[in-house]
Amino acid sequence: MALVPLKRRRRASSPPAGPPGPGRFPAVVLCLVEKRMGASRRAFLTQLARAKGFRVDRAYSAAVTHVVSEQNSGAEVAQWLEQQREECGAEGNPALLDISWFTESMGAGRPVEIESRHRLRVTTLAPHRWQMAPYACQRRTPLLHSNQPLTEALETLAEEAGFSGSEGRSLAFTRAASVLKALPGRLSTLEELGPLPGIGEHSRRVIQDVLEDGVCAEVERVKLSERYQTMKLFTKIFGVGVRTASRWYQEGLRTLVDLQERGTKLTRQQQAGLRHYDDLNTPVERGEAESISRAVQGAVQRCLPGTSVTLAGGFRRGKPHGHDVDLLLTHPEAGREAGLLSRVVSWLDSQDLILYQHSQENSYALQEGPEPPGGRDVMDRFERCFSIFRLEVQGGPGAARGWKAVRVDLVVAPISQFPFALLGWTGSRHFERELRRFASHERKMVLNSHALYDSRRNLFLPAVSEEEIFQHLGLEYVPPAQRNT
Repeated sequence: MALVPLKRRRRASSPPAGPPGPGRFPAVVLCLVEKRMGASRRAFLTQLARAKGFRVDRAYSAAVTHVVSEQNSGAEVAQWLEQQREECGAEGNPALLDISWFTESMGAGRPVEIESRHRLRVTTLAPHRWQMAPYACQRRTPLLHSNQPLTEALETLAEEAGFSGSEGRSLAFTRAASVLKALPGRLSTLEELGPLPGIGEHSRRVIQDVLEDGVCAEVERVKLSERYQTMKLFTKIFGVGVRTASRWYQEGLRTLVDLQERGTKLTRQQQAGLRHYDDLNTPVERGEAESISRAVQGAVQRCLPGTSVTLAGGFRRGKPHGHDVDLLLTHPEAGREAGLLSRVVSWLDSQDLILYQHSQENSYALQEGPEPPGGRDVMDRFERCFSIFRLEVQGGPGAARGWKAVRVDLVVAPISQFPFALLGWTGSRHFERELRRFASHERKMVLNSHALYDSRRNLFLPAVSEEEIFQHLGLEYVPPAQRNT
């Protein structure tokens, strides 16, 4: 199937932000859960109920008496309710009801009596024990959390496992850390975890050690090991991955000076990474990222007016600093973006803003089949430029010479694929991994940064926004600031 421009579909209008009035039944205030119901159906049911005299509030508040859900378990709705209470600061104890109560009430033209068959069953948990959805993409994970020492210990072991080539072990520690990041409060005892998903016995031992002693001996041994320190040093070089770093370690190399003195053969990218090592390993501040974004925007408008430049990555998730800058470029007219990147990079280079660049062409084509090409790839196949930007600075690192080197990725996405690109390039990496795992295991779909493919219907599902992608997957939309898994 050829890739053709997708018409922007008119989305169902959302119900007004506030209720129209108390309605005919002032003792009943409804709130419909959008998850799995979808925005369009929720809007339709809201209009239907209001037409029959019911008050339906768009957002949860203490006034809500009936929460109505469709195709969600009692545990899922209870978790949704807790999230709403945290966000709005309102308590209340509404009835958690299946859609059957709503349907019968609409048929009767009044609120029918709540029977046991209408109520969603919620298993009561032991005191101090939290509930947690099994996939990170089903949870809201803020940038700041209360369990930093615990997650740092687990992420150190995840990194070490990755250096050793044990991807399964690395993923296990990463999943455990992501659960702790999503906890609503500080973990005090191991018992509080209960049977939360994603936390294995090894992770529990690490958590217990940190809770009891403040540190984990295993983690401290890893941090002090020569191999771990050397692997961290080498993998921080732009263009050096785990395999290359491991080979250098096996060859007896231990420092950056060793690489130079022993005449180690480096790619052009690695040479640039070594030359600007200190700058590239100095955090990029948000203001610096925005300055680079403005510079690229200026170049883009010179080359193709109307093109948008979006700051993605950790900065879109609310991080105050990061290790590089990811910028997505797209044009509202399909096909106009072709050839744009080379013109933009050439202009930036002519302004002495580029210290290094390597571009690659778009190698993606939407085709019929059981899954999109590269559907399980971590990276995508967009046209992109890996570059090192020359950023003028007045203070901090590089102030003496007046500039610092910053890693910048420029990615060009066709407008029809832009929502998928934005979702994929926002991260976090674990959130994206879990989102694709959920799509595959729970929905029999394949998601990548180009498309969403429904294997059961043999159909590509178009989307004009991130929200619509989540809707296709039957997931509650998670805003970027809550994807810091």
